[in-house]
Amino acid sequence: MTLPTALTVRFDDARPRAMAVAYEVAAEGLDVLLVRDVLGRFALVVDDHERQVSDGPAAAWAERLTAELQHYAADRPLLLASGLFSADDLLGSERAQPDPLHLPQPGFGSVRLLDNTVVGEDWAQVSTPAPETDGSRTYRTALYGFKGGVGRTTATAVLARHLADQGHIVLVVDLDLESPGVGPLLAGRALLPRHGIVDQLVESAVDNADGLELAALTSYTPRTGQGELWVAPARGRGTEGVAYSYVDKLNRVYADIPGMGFADRLAAAVHACEEAVTREGESGRRPDVVLLDSRAGIHDIAAVTISRMCDLALLFGSDNGQTWSGYGDLFAAWRSSGQARAIREKLRMVASMIPDSPQRPMNAYLESFREHSWECFSVLYDDDVPEADTGRLLPGAFSPSLEDDSAPHHPIPILFEPGLVGLDADSAPGWQDRAFVQAAYRDFLANATLLITADPQTDEGP
Repeated sequence: MTLPTALTVRFDDARPRAMAVAYEVAAEGLDVLLVRDVLGRFALVVDDHERQVSDGPAAAWAERLTAELQHYAADRPLLLASGLFSADDLLGSERAQPDPLHLPQPGFGSVRLLDNTVVGEDWAQVSTPAPETDGSRTYRTALYGFKGGVGRTTATAVLARHLADQGHIVLVVDLDLESPGVGPLLAGRALLPRHGIVDQLVESAVDNADGLELAALTSYTPRTGQGELWVAPARGRGTEGVAYSYVDKLNRVYADIPGMGFADRLAAAVHACEEAVTREGESGRRPDVVLLDSRAGIHDIAAVTISRMCDLALLFGSDNGQTWSGYGDLFAAWRSSGQARAIREKLRMVASMIPDSPQRPMNAYLESFREHSWECFSVLYDDDVPEADTGRLLPGAFSPSLEDDSAPHHPIPILFEPGLVGLDADSAPGWQDRAFVQAAYRDFLANATLLITADPQTDEGP
């Protein structure tokens, strides 16, 4: 029988309803793990190791969860840990997260959520890259736009040359596999290495990655003479006389292999490119700055790049509804997964392609952008929290004001320049040195360089 629309529980309704039931069980002093499967259905796992649960309450909780969730209740809505074969592994899973919207209460058990998805889990697995085994530090910066067409790839190329001019060993890795572009923009097609990121992902899956040519030193000569600019493209130039089956490779790169998921495979591919620079460069120096040109959208590549692989994420956007709706969904996911505090301080908005016209002056545009950005970021900032003893509201630990120019929401500007639309580096050599390009990117280069070369972990540059 089909339920009336007004009474039907939909996907968005299921989680808060399941959480409410979980907290009823936790109020009895029991630890609860709420498990959501890949279809969105929930089951309660109750830890009864320390306290026995009788059949009556267990049946009542299962019945309540089924009534509340309808189609989004699992076939077995309640499981007791004592009856599970691998309960300790399940209850001790590092992927299970506490509910960030509720504070623990005295006498209550804990409530955690284990969310199983087909894709996208890496948005909620936030971490900071670790130093290399020799103690050296490579500072990785992701450049990401929720939507394409915001000038992210061009900005990556401009920033890469600027950082090389400062004396850094810079590696640019093109992770926009479905729409590769930064490789040819920096090196030209003839100077690309024979292999690309897709080759590393495909060949490593069958233990055949030795000897790949993954990174190439560009022909750019940095002004200081100390820097180097390398590129690791998504698509290599291939081998003469052999067809380069890019689409066939791309269709296989996202597969997990035994013992290694896609996130680990992508991280290993980037590491292999960094090692190639160290091995093949005349100086023998490893890259100290890596720029990751990420795929747009809420995609697994962007998830891994931002959440797990970078120290800084520059988020590109325009002041329109699509930008703020998209970032709003992403920020809400970080908040609900409990990762807001881990992710927010390595984010920074970039206002790209800023117009300056009588209809919309630049200053008015930036003011509007900043206000919308602050509203969007507010879900990641600390709300007032109740004091443990008195319940009195105290200000959160990280609540930047609208005017705080060092806060994640404060936009770094890039001016719109029509001369950059449809740019082809092969037919426009020296394009980055032109006056209109330097004017458009002046503030962006100054601010991004400061963020990248002043490592917040040490207050020193890389």
